[in-house]
Amino acid sequence: MKRILAFGASTSSTSINKQFAHYAAHQIKDAELILVDLNDFETPLYSMDIEISDGIPDSVKRFKECIESMDGLIISLAEHNGNFAAAFKSLTDWVSRLEGKIWSDKKMLLLSTSPGGRGGKSVHELASAAFPRQGATITGSFSLPSFNQNLTSEGITDPELAKSFAEQLELFSASL
Repeated sequence: MKRILAFGASTSSTSINKQFAHYAAHQIKDAELILVDLNDFETPLYSMDIEISDGIPDSVKRFKECIESMDGLIISLAEHNGNFAAAFKSLTDWVSRLEGKIWSDKKMLLLSTSPGGRGGKSVHELASAAFPRQGATITGSFSLPSFNQNLTSEGITDPELAKSFAEQLELFSASL
């Protein structure tokens, strides 16, 4: 059985990206899902001075071990002013200090969403360019606009968006 790690790249207790990552993970059949919260991997903002004086935090090592023990990753990116959320960016900066390949050559379903009509596209584009250089194999990619209107307890409500999401989910699932 394939092991899939899913999380929203935000520390908000009400993160729509965490909700979206968990929704996506639950659409995959015959997989062991490991759903995590970034708050479980709290770190100080990355600083070379902190690394020299205190070393790499244990939470960073636990996060990297978690990634390495998976077959696939589902990440939904929160967008803060067109970029990664600060806590997520800092965590990945720390992980890169363990070894260059943050994502350990894992298959990835890259997601983003936001309350607005662009669905986090700016951060999604940044990750699409950077993550492969950091050891991710992005096998599915989808941005959901207007989260509150387009995702309900019944699923993705817009038929075209639902079809596109299902296609990307299938690409990811088939790659595992």
